[in-house]
Amino acid sequence: MDEQELQQFLLYLGSALTAAGEAVNQIEEHLVKVAAAYGAPHARVSVLPTYVVVSLEPGRPATLEPTRQLRGGLRLDQTAAVYDVLRVAERGEVTPRDGSEQVLAAVNMPPRFSAVVRTAGHAVLIGGICLILAPTWGDVLLAVLFGVVVGLMRLFGGRWASAQMIMPVIAAFTVSAATFVLAGTGWADADLRAMVAPLVTFLPGAMLTMGVVELSAYEMVTGSSRLVAGALQLLLLAFGIIGAAHVVGVPTPAAADHVPNTIGWWAPWLGPLVVGVGNYLLLAGPPRSLGWLLLVLYAGWISQYLGNLVLGGYLSGFVGALVLTIVAYEVERVPGGPPALVSFLPGFWLLVPGALTLIGMTEYLGQDTVRGAEDLIGATASMVSVALGVLCGHPLFRAVSRVGEKAVSR
Repeated sequence: MDEQELQQFLLYLGSALTAAGEAVNQIEEHLVKVAAAYGAPHARVSVLPTYVVVSLEPGRPATLEPTRQLRGGLRLDQTAAVYDVLRVAERGEVTPRDGSEQVLAAVNMPPRFSAVVRTAGHAVLIGGICLILAPTWGDVLLAVLFGVVVGLMRLFGGRWASAQMIMPVIAAFTVSAATFVLAGTGWADADLRAMVAPLVTFLPGAMLTMGVVELSAYEMVTGSSRLVAGALQLLLLAFGIIGAAHVVGVPTPAAADHVPNTIGWWAPWLGPLVVGVGNYLLLAGPPRSLGWLLLVLYAGWISQYLGNLVLGGYLSGFVGALVLTIVAYEVERVPGGPPALVSFLPGFWLLVPGALTLIGMTEYLGQDTVRGAEDLIGATASMVSVALGVLCGHPLFRAVSRVGEKAVSR
């Protein structure tokens, strides 16, 4: 077997898994297992935020592959295709050359849905997030309209890397300024629920949580890098909101009181269903994966709700993330089930208090610094709780699986 082809295959596969959002400690385990399947049991792998390093033997030359050539994050259908390659590679059932070609084909795969459908999916997703925040009908309508606008901005801005960097500021400024103008004319209330929901796809919930998971696994460089990048994105969003408030001359969102939920008690329970459909359309979910995605989302949401009733707000995130992770990995074992990463990454938008963190940033940078600091501390504690739930969920699933397999073999 050509060692150079194997090394290139491992580099491409590691880069694709990094772009999919997998934790680096998990990526390293996968690549070592693949290398062993192809006769390189002593391979050394190091995964960092911007590149992957692979050496097939101790003391042998190492090869580096920048992850940026894979063009950033992957959609759900691309992630599923990459994991299909990973599964056969862990069994040594594909040649390294063919595996590299399949990984590149997955990365360059065109979206399953048209631009119109994906923009509509963004609006549906935003409507679902707004429902979870217990809104009024006016909040939902305004959030969906903003969801269409932000979806179009992401669609056109995604073509240029430079535009992607400033997109959170532009989107936050546009949505906030429009909300404040409407509030000034009496057409709508400047409600944080209507403003935060359209910006939810910019919230780095998965990034922040994976950062904590990686730090817990002693992956200091990658974990701290994710946390810094996630915190910067939150600051950019908050800066856009505060900038809009000052430009249009309207009090900051911290001064606006929430109007009670006028839709009904069922609104937050309908939210995960709408979020799941929106995610499926926006991120081009794999065929026949919508039902599994909804199962995982509701498992996490219901567990978090019950955890809040029994244990309180901070520990509810831990319970929700623990159950969501276990269910996602269990779904992965079912024939035809999507990879765990496909089904539980959208769940972070339900569990990670990204919206609360953004509100806290806004209040802290605005007028109410005391309230903002309290929100930030609470959101940080909840984020750590969710990260610990994910961190404990995978080992617990593997332990239960091993016990079940031993019981069956007997």
